Amino acid sequence: MRLTAAVLDAPHARGLAHFSLRLLPGWGVWRDEESPDWVHIRPPGGGTGLSFQTEPDYRPPVWPSGPDRPRMMVHLDLEVDDLERETTRAVAAGARPAAHRPREDVRVLLDPAGHPFCLYTESQ
Repeated sequence: MRLTAAVLDAPHARGLAHFSLRLLPGWGVWRDEESPDWVHIRPPGGGTGLSFQTEPDYRPPVWPSGPDRPRMMVHLDLEVDDLERETTRAVAAGARPAAHRPREDVRVLLDPAGHPFCLYTESQ
């Protein structure tokens, strides 16, 4: 058994896949089934990737969560060398900053479908 990808639901799979390709330099489409409802992307050289599927009834999670609100089930952590530069680049690619910041060396952003993801640097 081998983990090949984590799958994220979205209102438009292709749109979220293209955002992720802008966010993750060097990644490419791994398996394109020529469907607007399913896309797989992978890092250079292979390895575990991300997949995106269209979910017509998709509701974005709320960060931070609260009672009777859609909760985040999973999020991506992306280590970066320059937190401010990569935050700016992610926003230019289509992300938006979340209001909640858990630590000074972490930036929580929301992708175009509303999934939270974190950019972080290793603490010195």
